[in-house]
Amino acid sequence: MALQTQALPVVALTLGDPAGIGPELIARLLARPQTLETARVVLVGDPWLWDEGQRIAGTSVALDPVDSLAQVRRRTGSVRPAFLPMETVQPRQVHRGQAEAAGGASVLAVLNRCMDAVRDGHVDAITFAPLNKQAMKLGGLRHEDELHHFAEHLGVTGYFCEFNTLRGLWTSRISSHVPLRDVASYIVKPRIIDATTLIYRSLQASGVAAPRVAVAGFNPHNGDGGTCGREEIDVIAPAVAELNARGLPVVGPFSPDTIFLRARDGELDAIVTMYHDQGQIALKLMGFSQGVTVQGGLPIPITTPAHGTAYDLAGQGRANVDALVNAFDIAARMGRARLT
Repeated sequence: MALQTQALPVVALTLGDPAGIGPELIARLLARPQTLETARVVLVGDPWLWDEGQRIAGTSVALDPVDSLAQVRRRTGSVRPAFLPMETVQPRQVHRGQAEAAGGASVLAVLNRCMDAVRDGHVDAITFAPLNKQAMKLGGLRHEDELHHFAEHLGVTGYFCEFNTLRGLWTSRISSHVPLRDVASYIVKPRIIDATTLIYRSLQASGVAAPRVAVAGFNPHNGDGGTCGREEIDVIAPAVAELNARGLPVVGPFSPDTIFLRARDGELDAIVTMYHDQGQIALKLMGFSQGVTVQGGLPIPITTPAHGTAYDLAGQGRANVDALVNAFDIAARMGRARLT
């Protein structure tokens, strides 16, 4: 049953990279009647790109144009999604399946418009369709990834990191988009404490009252008692002990090659990993087409599918919408929690 309209969070949607599968995925998402039951939805982007997405997806969804994101919360009567049109890229500048500066600049312009609305209190959550980091860097992104861009734009000074989720299992990581040879320098006690605390509190905000959180080790076989690395003994275990002393009942470190077996068997709600692929490989093997990335530590929830722009599938109408649906559901749930 739909919630009362007044209690629904405002969730902004973006079309993602114009050359990828984002527009058609958004079209499928908005064609689902359930989408409008949990949020006030506003799509932000280029009208021609929205039309192209609908054409590829074979959908026809009526939207109500608005002049600003400030209008969305005040709308009464209509249950249709709102649409804030922008002109960020021309059709002649987009070549399907290619990472280009024009597409990256378009993504940045739309996301910046949404984040400005966040700062003004007009948006409670954002779900963006897949983007391409190479295109965004060609288009003006100055950071290693979109999360760092969000954090700077929103004035975040505390700890932030990406969460990846799949069917109720969340992961965070101590280091992210950095060369693997640099990872060891990121494994310090404050980062482990901050990352673990953040995912624990974020799970609570998403509706998990008592999260079961475990911390992964770094070295093969958890360091084999210090014979194959000492990070587990010198850094990770002391960080877990301090977290326990602060009242967070987290456990670990557990060997990286077995910790996801515990998760698979339903023993855990979250795993804190030490580097990007330590968690990503496991989650994508467990459910590539359903995973979600949550941008943790920001003023509002921002979510996206964990998969990429799938340039090889763009325009064919075959892209799987499950991950985007899951991303939207998490954004709506967390956005609603902010209103209570």
